[in-house]
Amino acid sequence: MTRKTPPRKRALAVGALAAVSLGLFAESAGAAGLYLSERGVRPLGRGGAFVAGADDLGSVVYNPAGLYDAGMSVLFDASYVHFSSEYTRRTIVRQTDPNTGATVNEGVQTFDPVKGSAPFLPIPTLGFSFVPHDQWVVGVGLWAPYAGIATYPETSNGQPAPQRYSLLSLEGSVLAVGGAYAAYAPTPNLRIGAGVEVLAGTFRSTVVFSGCVPDRFFCAPEQPAWDVLAELAVGPIIAPSANAGVIYIPHPKVRVGLSGHLPFWVRSSGTIRTRLPSAAPFATARQEGEDADVAFELPWNVRLGVEARPNDKLRAELALAYEDWGVHDSIRVNPNGVALKNVVGFPETYLLPPVNLPRNFQGAFSAQVGGEYAIPVGKMQLDVRAGLRFETSAVPNEYVSVLTIDSNKLTPSVGAGLHIGPVRLDLVVAHAIMFSQDVDPREAKIPQVSPLVANPPPQPNIINGGSYSASATVVGLGAMYTFGKAAPAKAKPGA
Repeated sequence: MTRKTPPRKRALAVGALAAVSLGLFAESAGAAGLYLSERGVRPLGRGGAFVAGADDLGSVVYNPAGLYDAGMSVLFDASYVHFSSEYTRRTIVRQTDPNTGATVNEGVQTFDPVKGSAPFLPIPTLGFSFVPHDQWVVGVGLWAPYAGIATYPETSNGQPAPQRYSLLSLEGSVLAVGGAYAAYAPTPNLRIGAGVEVLAGTFRSTVVFSGCVPDRFFCAPEQPAWDVLAELAVGPIIAPSANAGVIYIPHPKVRVGLSGHLPFWVRSSGTIRTRLPSAAPFATARQEGEDADVAFELPWNVRLGVEARPNDKLRAELALAYEDWGVHDSIRVNPNGVALKNVVGFPETYLLPPVNLPRNFQGAFSAQVGGEYAIPVGKMQLDVRAGLRFETSAVPNEYVSVLTIDSNKLTPSVGAGLHIGPVRLDLVVAHAIMFSQDVDPREAKIPQVSPLVANPPPQPNIINGGSYSASATVVGLGAMYTFGKAAPAKAKPGA
């Protein structure tokens, strides 16, 4: 029988859902934190080094000042992210004195490894720009981040899967970023751009929580009979933000770009449906209400790039970026009158209090180098691209889980663009190499979620210890059509 979730469990469930959703929501910041790589078929072909050299509709993500050089054009691309991961959980098993609660013996239990995978889901970019004035280009764009929407098994070798308290599935999530942008060229060697954006969509997640009372008087925290299967939904999510940038051309062979992006402030409602435990205390239990408010922030970022154009055929750029994932320190969940009714040993009506879920992410740095070389092919032109990106992890080792797998990453990429008159056809292949991580179960810090508050044990049940490995391959195709370019104002005499 499907029953609605215990009050606090629902609140925590929605909070966890929000935590996952941030991994799928796009922020112009790029790949650090919860994103697998830089995005866009052409920019990714350059390794994400597309800050100073931004000159088409892909610039709205990297530096909106580059929109000016897109002129009047339309862009569409789509990429498939093949994500895979493996997790071998390890946890501390403690024997305690039944009278004092003191630990008298402990050991490490290792579970069977589990693998996560993502479904086939092309991730698009769609943009259009036009020229209302020779010195202005205005555009709109719709895009989604490159993230792994992972699914993990519910069972492993006939037993409940060891990662079930972190994640089972993210399928059913539909998230995207839409924006309006404008770029202005007051002189031939200067471009200034800005945009306003909205993250919008819905997010769904399936996860397992524990209905075991924390004092462990009559149950164990991972006893299957006390498991609660939760289907979480957050949305509609509408989160505003904005970006801005500048490109300066001090010499025909050199371009310098600087851009920044404000945080996304996520404030949304959520709902959840659950199957309560089969354990006896929940035999007559039910949930009243299902609404909660969720709040968290996604990072601001800043990018700096220098592109060299030694000749008409070669372009090479070095770019640096910082993303302040430290703003994502917690997820705040406020249940709206959610209550658990008729749980044995609890008040008849148990109202869930506000919940603060610690995330404790950290700032991430990245460096990318890449470029493209133009080769004449009859009346056409072939651009050959290549790039390499390195970034540090935004998730401290002790907070890594299958919900937020992140590590230092190295991403090589190759790509190409074929110009046929006003049409450019693009291709990219990139592979994100994520360094394996080992989370010592004695240092891991993600506790098991339980909606019931009683006398908490001296040591919470930690669920994210163990070893993690993951990788992602991105394959993308795209096309752009250019109708015409803008013409910046001429420099004043003597300038």
